[in-house]
Amino acid sequence: MHSPERIGRYRLERPLGTGAFGTVWLAHDDQLDAPVAVKVLADNWSHRLDIRERFLSEARLLRRAGSNRVVQVFDIGELPDGRPYFVMEYADAGTLADLLAPGPLPVPEALRLTAEAARSAAALHEAGIVHRDIKPSNVLLRTAPDGTRRLLLADLGLAKSLAQASGLTLAAGSAGYQPPEQAQPGEGIDARADVYSLGAVGYELVTGTVPGAPGKVVRPERLRPDLGEDAQRALMRALEPDRERRWPGAQAFADELDRLAAPASALRRPKRLDAVRRRLNAVTLGVAAVLAAGGAAVAVTLLNHRSAPPEEVRIADTTGRVAAEVPAGWGRQLRDSGWDPKALGLAPGHEPGFEVAEDLAKWPDLSTPVDGAFVGLSERGDVGGRVDALTHDGCHYDGSRAFTTTAWQGRVRTWSGCADGGSITESALAPADGSGRPQLYVQIRQHGGGDATDRVLGSLRVT
Repeated sequence: MHSPERIGRYRLERPLGTGAFGTVWLAHDDQLDAPVAVKVLADNWSHRLDIRERFLSEARLLRRAGSNRVVQVFDIGELPDGRPYFVMEYADAGTLADLLAPGPLPVPEALRLTAEAARSAAALHEAGIVHRDIKPSNVLLRTAPDGTRRLLLADLGLAKSLAQASGLTLAAGSAGYQPPEQAQPGEGIDARADVYSLGAVGYELVTGTVPGAPGKVVRPERLRPDLGEDAQRALMRALEPDRERRWPGAQAFADELDRLAAPASALRRPKRLDAVRRRLNAVTLGVAAVLAAGGAAVAVTLLNHRSAPPEEVRIADTTGRVAAEVPAGWGRQLRDSGWDPKALGLAPGHEPGFEVAEDLAKWPDLSTPVDGAFVGLSERGDVGGRVDALTHDGCHYDGSRAFTTTAWQGRVRTWSGCADGGSITESALAPADGSGRPQLYVQIRQHGGGDATDRVLGSLRVT
């Protein structure tokens, strides 16, 4: 069917998206000189009275919500062919799903945005509406006059009044965001169903991964080691399969997330390796005392080793599967709870790995000097292919070279002249015996001094 150029007084510019029952267009209201979004029922559903009623019900529920936290409906009408449409405010800054495209968000920002989404849901609940399909693509962002972004809840195609929800007989929702009671026809739902979905949204913003089935959700700290314990508890409480154990409402969840969104509360403090060294030195002293009776020379050697800082320190992840040696100056802070290969464009999951640096807060910022290394193991996917596709804006690519030891083989790609004046190396390694698994991804940042890349790569051990 030929697409119309105008709908009423609204001049259509381009489609914004197409769903199961209709298409949303970006349009221009020439009378008000303002952009709007126009949702039109799909032609193939125009003769289904039940679908038509559901479509119109969404517009009525949005209008009934009457909140600036929910997409506003301005107008409703009918095309010459009988298809209904309604006109909404246009969210120009995309969706939470768009924000997630490059990867998980900084923890404080993820918690703040989830709190905003929860307040939007609370506004619906106050109006007697349960959404039933909250997910990142249904949470819109609009630029406010002061340049800040305002969050709007949208797409009430599955929404119902709370008065009706206790007697619902059909399952609804999207996998990963759907509470167990919403997956079972006849269970009946209340506002806590949306709390579960909001918890799933927060989980994805923090980890970059949609949570698993209810009751089988991987604890988020395994995918995001810097997540604070209180923030983890807040998300996992929202994702409780038993709704009696969830937050009692969306507003209570939002209040807790707001409290936790301050960086000091949202983040787990990295482990300080100097404290680890102090413990190791205490053990060394104990051994020296025991050996002193057997020979003073041994005791003196151990004490001298304690007083002279080592040139390198050995780092391992919490599972003990992946280990390497790095220059001692790098070994001040450590995250050792693993990584998600999705960050490299591989299949998502949780794999052994660690990140060590003199200051991990500086690691993502190429304009700030830092020395350190990231090592991640992957049992699936082509690490080499993904590393070959990496680029670093503002750095000069120096090319790649082969790297081979008795244990590992692969290629090392190097960038220099980055904004911090330092360099980056990206390495993809596979077993030298040709078995192909597991593979290792290694990123090293260095600023000044010699190049420790080969020393670090040569020390890699996987068990």
